[in-house]
Amino acid sequence: MLRNVNDLYGFSVAASDGPIGEVRDCYFDDQAWTIRFFVVETGPWLDGRKVLISPIAIDGLDWPGKALSASITREKVKKSPDVDTSKPVSRQHEVEQFGYYGYPYYWGEGNLWGGGARPGTSLAGYGSSRLPTRAKAKSDFVGTQVKLHRDRGDDPHLRSCRAIERYHIHATDGDIGHVESLLLDDESWAIRYLVVNTSDWWLGHQMLVAPPWITDISWLNATVSVDLTRHAVKDAPVYDGKALPNREQERGLFDHYGHPDHANAAVGSSAD
Repeated sequence: MLRNVNDLYGFSVAASDGPIGEVRDCYFDDQAWTIRFFVVETGPWLDGRKVLISPIAIDGLDWPGKALSASITREKVKKSPDVDTSKPVSRQHEVEQFGYYGYPYYWGEGNLWGGGARPGTSLAGYGSSRLPTRAKAKSDFVGTQVKLHRDRGDDPHLRSCRAIERYHIHATDGDIGHVESLLLDDESWAIRYLVVNTSDWWLGHQMLVAPPWITDISWLNATVSVDLTRHAVKDAPVYDGKALPNREQERGLFDHYGHPDHANAAVGSSAD
């Protein structure tokens, strides 16, 4: 089901043995456009430190109650690798996080989450002396992987959902507005749309942009370029933030722009 990422902020997050904190931000993969971590601000029990929790760990999601439950312990969270959540996260940091928790890597597997389109809903064997076979095999290479990515000087890989809000959107023939929020699928955690506020150009109009339509992102200049014309945007179906689009409305949106439906389109973009 489609959800607005902004609705996640403030969600309580609980470990198997007690509360962890509240969601303050989400990090998304700037290549596959998928949420990879929740940035969780801990309470007094951990001096308010911010930690990263992967959707892989989530085994309970309560939208009305604004709560997430995770199949990890508070002690595990307490000893997790530090990361500066005020900056983008590199693959090196991601390798460290996945290696620490014993999660199978998703990259290089051809799917959003390694072997499939959704993250695991539980961590079979977690907390025992043996990690799941695949996770254990991959975790043996963590040290090598971290060194490899450190030596390569990898560019930042994961981006803040909060940070991309207010980015300017460029059509093929001029500006059309700015990013207002993101819509995601709460099963795969894939970002399906950017909600664009066109009030800077055309008063009172919001529209949706799917990641496959993005041709370039300048993180330095805070701009997103799309393969759409201003005229096409102005004539596009209006997005109503009070009612998330259904499949029929989504198909109408893709038909309007002459793009294939997102279900059959590859997700990705270039980024400088």
